[in-house]
Amino acid sequence: MTTPAQFVPVSQLARSARSEEAIAKHKKYLWPSVTNYFQQPLVADRGEMQHLWDVEGNKYLDFFGGILTVSVGHCNPKITSKVNAQVNAYSGGSALAKAVTAHAPYRKAGVISVGISHAVNPYCYRCPLHLKYPDCEVACADDVENLIQTGTSGNIAAFIAEPIQGVGGFITPPKEYFKIVFKIVKKYGALFIADEVQTGWGRTGKKWFGIENWEVIPDMITSAKGMANGAPVGLTVTTPEIAGSFQGANIATFGGNPVTSVAAKATIELIEEENLLENADVVGKYFRGKLEELQAKHSLIGDVRGMGLMQALELVKDRKTKEPAPEAATQVMERARQNGLLIGKGGLYGNTIRMAPMLNTTKPDVDEAIKLLDKSFSEVR
Repeated sequence: MTTPAQFVPVSQLARSARSEEAIAKHKKYLWPSVTNYFQQPLVADRGEMQHLWDVEGNKYLDFFGGILTVSVGHCNPKITSKVNAQVNAYSGGSALAKAVTAHAPYRKAGVISVGISHAVNPYCYRCPLHLKYPDCEVACADDVENLIQTGTSGNIAAFIAEPIQGVGGFITPPKEYFKIVFKIVKKYGALFIADEVQTGWGRTGKKWFGIENWEVIPDMITSAKGMANGAPVGLTVTTPEIAGSFQGANIATFGGNPVTSVAAKATIELIEEENLLENADVVGKYFRGKLEELQAKHSLIGDVRGMGLMQALELVKDRKTKEPAPEAATQVMERARQNGLLIGKGGLYGNTIRMAPMLNTTKPDVDEAIKLLDKSFSEVR
């Protein structure tokens, strides 16, 4: 059983010199677009499994894991020991990568979307087609064919999608969605690419990859983040036929990096050895049930969604009108931090609380997090 987080709020006047120095350097040396999550930035000092400490000595129960990067605990000794034995960047956003995303804040620098088209989002809580599942017969999936016929040349290269949208607010599509889309994509001779940067490596429970929950076998998988428990890593996997179809010179400076490879291998082995796919499913369902209890208690919570240990709360000012409540989401996140719990936010309207506890999170961890979440919601005015 984990030790409950001990947290003593720190006033602005009591902030340490180390914290102020780090914040000052951030403002001086980093691009203005690199923003902080919290109004009073959290300067991390160290991490150990489910917990994180800031430079003031405050202890937090971490339920966001560096935006779904730390999958099996901060500085997990079973990972770091192997990384240390092998030892003696983020690649940025290209114009093409930004064109693929449909989230406006990430396209501010200007994007030329030549050759890229976006299908209707399978966002049941805010259906773009103003329909209601299941009476809609998953019309959003059928829209993919309409898009191919009217918004492209009809000869498409590939369809790419996250099984559960990450930054989009953990939007989870209807169970039929990807099966329908897969058939359409194959009808037009294209590849189906599953973007598993956030949903991969057991995050959704029981399965290694999120797309497996929809019984679809993709032609290609892209992944990163939790694969190496925080070490910088990127992965593209496909069939031998597709991999061998490109003829020409190619190189990746850090491709196959031995340190990263060891970290990834150790992470995957630990997930297997400790049966964390099953744990993510069992504890994830327990977590979901507790979040639904919070929804019944707090009217701010309009929707609860997600899968496994990837759960979200969409906050609204009124459940009937579904008017987004981004200010409340910010307040909840700030109050949670003050109470000793780290969570994230996102969504198209910035009104979604995103939570991704580590795969070895326990039910007592969930109980503590729910207690802190409940307290945080109660403090929002």
